[in-house]
Amino acid sequence: MEQEENSNLEKEVAETAGASSPSVPTTSDSGKEEYAIVLDFLPYGYPLEKRMMPVVQAVGEKKFTLLQLIPRRGEKFETGEKVYIGEGKRDKIYYIQGRLLREKLTENAKSELQRVIERVVSEREREFVDFFNRAEAINTRLHQIELLPGFGKKHMKEILEAREAGNVFESFEDLKNKVSNLPMPKKAIERRIFEELTEIQRHNLFIS
Repeated sequence: MEQEENSNLEKEVAETAGASSPSVPTTSDSGKEEYAIVLDFLPYGYPLEKRMMPVVQAVGEKKFTLLQLIPRRGEKFETGEKVYIGEGKRDKIYYIQGRLLREKLTENAKSELQRVIERVVSEREREFVDFFNRAEAINTRLHQIELLPGFGKKHMKEILEAREAGNVFESFEDLKNKVSNLPMPKKAIERRIFEELTEIQRHNLFIS
């Protein structure tokens, strides 16, 4: 019965993690997370919980899905380690317990999460640059671009004017060259993703 419940839970988590992001496409046809990055390993579980079960705090590599993983007996983990969580046999992970609540993120996990976000945004730069090519108004008073830390209406208008002039942004550097006096767009994307993962937001750009 427990194994069946775990299987059903994993299916639900995988489907939820596979929901499409409103702004940034994935590079894979499959929406499911197959690999996760270890943010923290708690070999004795959470200090204030009675159940002393080892827990891995992790983030999905494709969708930035925060996950709580249960390791196989005797396995150890390093922060930043990449682990397989897809279908079929997993060498180190027993099962996906569910989504990791942002309130449970340890300080170590938050620090590692920032490093993971920086790396993934660098590796998938073109995808995140496309946000600036495709961002649209949320309502008559607010535009998606304005949700980026450090970006205001002036920056938003300049980006839209550059788009209307026929510009397509190819990289963060290209964006900076075509639109003057912008805050660092890569850092703004990274900060926004971190905020969406760690704080409740009225509107999400990158996390579903």
